[in-house]
Amino acid sequence: MPVQSWGATAPGRAAGFRIWRRGRPFVGGLLAGLGGVEMFFSGQLDLGHLHIQLGIEGLQATVIPIALVLLGVLSVTMPAHHVFYGILTLVVAIYSLVGVNMGGFIIGMFLSGAGGVLVVAWMGPPGAERGKRAE
Repeated sequence: MPVQSWGATAPGRAAGFRIWRRGRPFVGGLLAGLGGVEMFFSGQLDLGHLHIQLGIEGLQATVIPIALVLLGVLSVTMPAHHVFYGILTLVVAIYSLVGVNMGGFIIGMFLSGAGGVLVVAWMGPPGAERGKRAE
C-alpha cells in the first residue's frame, strides 16, 4: 500500500475548502472578525459590580465590533471588493481605539488592523491573470 506524503492532495471536502479559501482573502477576513469578537467581549466586561462602557451609552461598544465582524465576512464572501472592505476595516479598527475600551485593550485593534492590511494586500487566486485588458 503506497504511503501518502503531507503534500498530497486531500480527498473531498478538504481539497474543496482549500481551493475556495485560496480564491479569497480568508486569513485577513478571519483576523478582522476575530478582532471584532474580541472587542465585543472587552466592551461587555463586568468586574464585580462595575460595568465598563465607553462612548454614547455603550452604543459604540456594540456597533464597532459588529461592523468589524461584518466587514470580515464581506471581505471573504465578496473578494472582488477586497480593497474597499480592507480600507473600511482599517478605519474602523483605528477608530475603535477611541470608541471601544482602547480598541479592545489594544488586542482587538491589532487583530482587526492586521486583518484589514491582509485584505487590502490580497493579490487574488494563484494563476489568475491580472491587469490584462479585454480586447
